[in-house]
Amino acid sequence: MQSQRIRAAVRELLEAIGENPDRPELLSTPDKVAEAYASFFKGIGVDPITVLGETFPAEHNEAVILKDIELVSICEHHLLPFTGNAHIAYLPSKHVAGLGRLAAVVEILAARPQLQENLTAQIADAIEKGLDAKGVIVVVEAKHQCVASRGARQPEVNTITMASRGVFSEPSYRAEVMGLINK
Repeated sequence: MQSQRIRAAVRELLEAIGENPDRPELLSTPDKVAEAYASFFKGIGVDPITVLGETFPAEHNEAVILKDIELVSICEHHLLPFTGNAHIAYLPSKHVAGLGRLAAVVEILAARPQLQENLTAQIADAIEKGLDAKGVIVVVEAKHQCVASRGARQPEVNTITMASRGVFSEPSYRAEVMGLINK
């Protein structure tokens, strides 16, 4: 992360919109934006599979489901945030991960410029590959500031995306797990 370049770009942006970056209320804005970007984009260059950390032998072959994992990401088209929840279900093969590690995969993949559709698929791919899971379903529900604040101006629109892998690509297996996610 090149914080100094971000600060300079924010000053330039403020000037480009007709503002005075030396106005007292805006003096610290470049620093604040640089700090925010360091947090928003901390996932750039991080392999999400490494975030799974240590895995443990699977002692069962039933689905593991995590619901309502909060996420914040930045739309790569408008550089505006989208926020929501991810729901993950996976069917272990040989290994399981700590439950907090699954949430960490969501966090690290969300912490980069994203499209919700791609984020959903990336989460599913990382869990499938990292755990050699028999099946994975990821559902992401989010509200996008680019839809709420500009263009369509629909602040209550909720976008839902889904990715399924392995056995959960079969409608009969997917239906049972989706029923549990939707409860």
